[in-house]
Amino acid sequence: MAGCIFCKIAAGELPSEKIYEDDEILAFNDLYPVAPVHALIIPKVHIDGINMAKEGQEALLGRMLLTAKKIAEQKNLKNGYRILTNVGEDGGQSVKHLHFHIIGGRKLEAKFG
Repeated sequence: MAGCIFCKIAAGELPSEKIYEDDEILAFNDLYPVAPVHALIIPKVHIDGINMAKEGQEALLGRMLLTAKKIAEQKNLKNGYRILTNVGEDGGQSVKHLHFHIIGGRKLEAKFG
């Protein structure tokens, strides 16, 4: 989608610190980490958010979650981590391109505000 920062990163038009890539998925370190490990996993195809995912994209979504597991193993997050996606403006979604945050490397609080 024109103007989407994550589409530009996926296309190689903008730099990122890649930690995983295949034909459909890209993972890279977040520019503004909230923990020692904070990565983003995006599909290379533009999907506005999880609420816009369609029938037929189940395999892609599942592979994104399995990619989160691979990254957690790669980053040695043996004590746990968080997988998070924000949905819509009220959910805190700032980039309108589906992405999962992988957050870990320290003890995370269990409460949400």
